[in-house]
Amino acid sequence: MLDIIKGGGLLIWPILICSVVALAIILERLWALRTSRILPAELASTVWTLWRNDRLDAGSIRQIALNSPLGAVLAAGLANHKHGREVMQRCIEQAGRQVVHAMERYLNTLGTIASISPYLGLLGSVLGMMKVFAGFSAAHGAGNPAVLAGGLSEILITTAAGLAVAIPSLMFYRYFRGRVNELSMRLEEEAVRLIAVLHGEREE
Repeated sequence: MLDIIKGGGLLIWPILICSVVALAIILERLWALRTSRILPAELASTVWTLWRNDRLDAGSIRQIALNSPLGAVLAAGLANHKHGREVMQRCIEQAGRQVVHAMERYLNTLGTIASISPYLGLLGSVLGMMKVFAGFSAAHGAGNPAVLAGGLSEILITTAAGLAVAIPSLMFYRYFRGRVNELSMRLEEEAVRLIAVLHGEREE
């Protein structure tokens, strides 16, 4: 493995750094975007129980807000429902934007890695080709085998490494984007339901 890294030339190092960062982001987002963390199944029933029993005071609303991203959205509505539907809706929308922003954390970085990794591999290939052509120069003698082998190795390794980082990074970037959109829609559904129930437009 170490020999492969050494054979990749200088450009293999930024590619390796990209791979480590991408792996860390993927693992962190897989953990952070779990449904049980974003949309706890028991939270809605807890909110309605407190509502029916007239126990939605400032303390309980604060606990709901700290429960989860869904809790933060619902708490924004609960804390402002007495100010009218329009104010309540604006507060929920603002809280929702903050939650979505948090769910999208690091995704731009992952997308950037997916975009630049093939170019790093391509740049490494160009440098490798320059090394190959240098093998034909008078300084190295005609067709120096060691220089030619080193250049070809650099071309193949950096190209493969760049693609190996870019492909899974792009796949997970697309997956997480879709995941955020799905969770956002479900958050919106719960928020609309809360507004309707608290203003007597539908039952729990």
